[in-house]
Parts: sequence; structure tokens; C-alpha cells
Amino acid sequence: MTKKILITGGTGFIGYHLAKKCIKLGWKVTSLSSNKPNKLRKLKRVKYLIADISSKRDLRNKIKVDYDYVVNLAGYVDHSSKIKTIKSHYYGCKNISSLFVNSKIKKFIQIGSSIENGKIKSPQKENNIPNRKIFSIYGQSKLLGTNFLLFLNKKYNFPVTVLRLYLIYGPYQDPNRVIPITILNSILNKKFDCSDGKQSRDFLYIDDLVDGIIEILAKKNNLSGEIINLGSGKPTKIKKIIENITNLVGSGRPLFGKIRFRKDEINKLYPSIKKAKKLINWAPKTDLNLGLKKTILFYKKNKFLFKI
Repeated sequence: MTKKILITGGTGFIGYHLAKKCIKLGWKVTSLSSNKPNKLRKLKRVKYLIADISSKRDLRNKIKVDYDYVVNLAGYVDHSSKIKTIKSHYYGCKNISSLFVNSKIKKFIQIGSSIENGKIKSPQKENNIPNRKIFSIYGQSKLLGTNFLLFLNKKYNFPVTVLRLYLIYGPYQDPNRVIPITILNSILNKKFDCSDGKQSRDFLYIDDLVDGIIEILAKKNNLSGEIINLGSGKPTKIKKIIENITNLVGSGRPLFGKIRFRKDEINKLYPSIKKAKKLINWAPKTDLNLGLKKTILFYKKNKFLFKI
């Protein structure tokens, strides 16, 4: 029988790539988002639903619970509004999961964040002890969502798996993250402000992330109640990333040291991916240099469709 999947936040960067992969697998794909997809990320064989995930009534009116899988990617990307952040990432998570508690859903994947692991030393293992060192409202909202889902799992045997993502990059990403911003500024040979770039981060190519999600959905073992880090497991300094991009593009003028570190900035942040290797036999296939080349090629072809 054809698999049916609901992707909340399906019009976003990750949602687009996941939906595209599911279509290739022959699955019936429904996307739920607060806005219609832009032209660049609209897929013909996806059913698009518009609803506010923070509104229980809106969700009940729009969603039927007849799905095999749900992947929750929903939530505001701009975290400047505390109210919108907690409403979408925490209450939205509660609302969507509560709809499916008494359904016959096979798997529910919550897309969490590396920030949930708090300021534990890298390589970070999957930590679910509420950490007072999580300063951002986004991190707190994500952790609250995780704890609620684990409560549902324990009380109702809800088949949830939480994925904690590190920095995902690739084609079709909006220019609000370091890699697409750097690529577009470099292609246009612009000067652009940066931090000093001494902090280290973990970067995972989008195709490797999608493969990991599909691997979990395809597993006969539902991995119920598990928290799994997904990243490359290899830290890279931000300055090196920026310099690699400008070298590959052949232009661009980064102004290092112009942006100050945030108060909650972690100097070195990368995961242990031993659990992912053990439970789902997953490891990233795309090295950083190849991933950057693929991403740069996309933005070169579509540079006029993005504003920076």
C-alpha cells in the first residue's frame, strides 16, 4: 500500500527536500505550513494545507489523522519574537502530536535542535536533562517539546523519535544562515560582515539528513522514545568555511570581526553520532567540500531569486 506522510513545515528548506524524496519513493505527501510554498520550492505532487500549528481548532479543521508517518518540522525560523517562538515550537508540537495520540500512526519524528543538548562538552551525546544553561527561548521551547513527546511515549506508547540536528546546509536554503549568505555575497563579489570565525560548528549536507529521516521511517523497529543526534560529527571553524567558499567561488570580501558573538554562543559545538550509526546504520556520505560545491552551483544558477 502507498505510504502516507504529513510533513509539518513542508514548505521550508528541509521540508522541501524531504517531500521531494518521499515523492520519488512513491509516497503520498501532504504538507502543512502557515504559508503557501514559494515558486522555487513548490512541488506538483504535494498536497499543501495552510494552518496555524499553534491553534488546536485550526489543526482539527484542516487535518485528518489518516497518515502512516508525521515529521514535525514546523516552527518560526526567526526567533526574535519570544511569543511566536514558544507558540510554534512548543505549543505547536503539543498540538500536532496530541492529534495523533489515539491514531494508528506508525511513526512520529520530531525535528529538534542541537541546542537542546545544552552546553555539555562536544562531541555532545544525546542529553535530555533540562539544562539551565540553555539561554535561548528557541532551545527552551524545543526541549519542552521533546519532554512532552517523551511523556506521550511513556504514557501512551506514542511512537516518537526525536532528532537533534546540527547545522544543515544545501541548495534551496533561504539566505538567513552562514553558508547561503556567504555564497551569495561571494558570487556577487560583495563585502560582508562576519564574526572573527573562531567558533567551530558541525555542518551536514541536506541529502544526508533526508537519508537519515527516511532510514528511521523505513526501520521495522520504531525507535520509539529515542533521541538521536544527526550531524557530520566533525567540527569546522566558521572562518575556514567562509574562506573555503570565497576560494571556491573566486570572489567575495569577508570582513572578519565585524559581528560580535552572542551571549549564549558556544565556542565548539558538534555531536557524537555513534547512536545514529548503531541504531539506524547511518553516517553522512557527502564531505564538506563536495557539499559546498553542489550548493555553490545551485546559487550561481539561481542568484537573482534570492535577496541578501
